[in-house]
Amino acid sequence: MLKSLNKRNSFSGLFASEIAYGFSSRSLGNMSLYHGNTESSLDNRKHFLSNLGINWRDLICAKQVHASNVKLVTEKEKGRGAFSYDAALADTDALITDRKNLPLAVFTADCHSIFLFDPKTPAVGLVHAGWRSSKEKITLKAVKLMQEKFNTLAENLLVSFGPVIRNCCYEVGSEFKNHFPQDIVERGSRLFLDLIRTNKRDLHSLGVKERNIFDPAICTSCNNEGFFSYRKEGKSCGRMMSVVMLR
Repeated sequence: MLKSLNKRNSFSGLFASEIAYGFSSRSLGNMSLYHGNTESSLDNRKHFLSNLGINWRDLICAKQVHASNVKLVTEKEKGRGAFSYDAALADTDALITDRKNLPLAVFTADCHSIFLFDPKTPAVGLVHAGWRSSKEKITLKAVKLMQEKFNTLAENLLVSFGPVIRNCCYEVGSEFKNHFPQDIVERGSRLFLDLIRTNKRDLHSLGVKERNIFDPAICTSCNNEGFFSYRKEGKSCGRMMSVVMLR
């Protein structure tokens, strides 16, 4: 199964000729060259990306560390992480570019992938936002870097979310009340984190319009039969790929 553009939960199809993007699901296999069973990962990538019109050899991958470093990429980074995990960009959890034919990728299994698209510049960004990165406001930092490097205006920015563990399932400890005082949902004695609300607030604070934020409302834990979930499967689970590229 390939998830990509539709008007209800993603960027408008009007931009399909300008960008290629989507996120994979469990049925397409593990996309990581580091996590889970990696035996078929390269073949899985080739199949997934070919359906998007993306050359898998050009893929630019982040060596994600759950921090808030955002990397501006150009042609010199083309292919970093396409063939091996060791070649991916170190200490990076978000990527931005204004160059065409540079596919950006992040890998998730409960964490939040966030697609950024400025159709005016044009420019794109892709964010890997787990709770640690969200606590450090990685999405806000990625948008600010797009503003600095590309003169992106927040009112023009389009944002789309990938599948993520949602507040129905993301149970956390009491210390998270200090980290996310506005984003904890209490059900009896149990606490649940709403990462979507956290990242939306940061986007709104910069002036991104609610009508320009698209959410497919997929919980990786509830839908574990269709998506990898670290919470459900543990360290051995595979990863989905989120990818975006300017055409």
